[in-house]
Amino acid sequence: MDKLMENNELDILIEGGTLLTMSDALEVIDHPVIGIKNGKIEFVTGKDNDGANLYTAKKVLNASGSIIMPGLINTHTHLPMVCFRGLADDLPLMDWLNNHIFPAEARFVNRDMVYAGAMLAIAEMILSGTTTFCDAYFYESSVARAAIDSGMRAVVCQGFIDLPNPNDPVKIADIAEGFINKWQKEGPLIIPALACHSPYTCAPETLSFIKNVARKAEVLYNIHVSETKDEVVIIRKRFGKTPVKYLRDLDVLDDRTVAAHCNWLEDDEIEILRDCNVKVSHNPESSMKLAAGCAPIPIMIKKGITVGLGTDGCASNNDLDMFREMGTTARLHKVIRMDPTVMDAKMVLKMATINGARVLGLENRIGSIEPGKFADIIIVDIKKPHLTPMYNCYSQLVYSASGSDVKTSIIGGRIIMHERELLHVDLPSIMYEVKKISQTIADQYTVSGG
Repeated sequence: MDKLMENNELDILIEGGTLLTMSDALEVIDHPVIGIKNGKIEFVTGKDNDGANLYTAKKVLNASGSIIMPGLINTHTHLPMVCFRGLADDLPLMDWLNNHIFPAEARFVNRDMVYAGAMLAIAEMILSGTTTFCDAYFYESSVARAAIDSGMRAVVCQGFIDLPNPNDPVKIADIAEGFINKWQKEGPLIIPALACHSPYTCAPETLSFIKNVARKAEVLYNIHVSETKDEVVIIRKRFGKTPVKYLRDLDVLDDRTVAAHCNWLEDDEIEILRDCNVKVSHNPESSMKLAAGCAPIPIMIKKGITVGLGTDGCASNNDLDMFREMGTTARLHKVIRMDPTVMDAKMVLKMATINGARVLGLENRIGSIEPGKFADIIIVDIKKPHLTPMYNCYSQLVYSASGSDVKTSIIGGRIIMHERELLHVDLPSIMYEVKKISQTIADQYTVSGG
């Protein structure tokens, strides 16, 4: 409490409830007192600490009957695709992607659509407890602006794809450098990065050039890897090797590479990812819905690979609720391996918080509630029938809670949502804009099953 005694003027004070710190020691503190100042956590203590009565605060939050925990971290999504939610459901991935999503994107994606879709998706995430997301899409500057306007923490990845025509490597390198330079000094909430869609939709030159730019700028490089069996077959036919080996030989795998999905890996590919210190984003609900496969996450974790959770985009999930993603993750791997002990609740919650931060290279800033870190905190109301009784906090959050149980969200020491009310987002206006966009899409596009 030394810092507190030096200056007892706080921005926010949280007291009461139960705190899950998600620190290395996984401390659980009943009736905590948390001080927040200048966007960061000043102190974490118990109510009986002698220094706990020395503070004053501009805002005091009473968290009695609640769980206080780090905000959830969505390590892989495509926010503007909220505009395509439900557009082409119940289809195999390659049919869904090549015959529906890619054509729809070519016709309807523009800066205004990306901004409106991102704003709606961000509102959905804030309301369900996500405080940081990693997005990969086109016109990504519009996503960055949406994050700034809503007060959300974001890793924004400018996306690249060689469809319908191959890119000029020099031109895309200039675009990538310009994007990073534009957003790198924006502030702590915006972290620029780069993304190549996949090994089979990007030429080798594109994969290498974009990675070189990312490596030079020391930013993340995001890519879908081995999402489907078809992808593995395509890469084998083209290059005579599996996707991970192909990417390794292109020298794009390192500690700043985030591989999404990884559903169809051979044993030696898992070893390669580990040896290259590649991080993995697991997106089970999207992969289940598209019948794309299931990543061998328990094996990856056992091998020492850092794994976080993601929702993927709303065109394939179809929601952005990370609580639902946690529950799916825990249950899916138990039934696949016929082992109820794998992917226990504590591990899954780590994947959605501190390990998600590690995937994005932000573990020193967010992912746990500890002094010195940014105050990205959510308060979950547990005074609910489906959360009663409470024997184990981790289990209730993973197996019983949903995003709608989150009542308060704080990002960078700023209250973004309180008592289920968004404080910096005009939700009715955003929903109206997206509905207008969807009407345009519906008027020009035959919806599957419609």
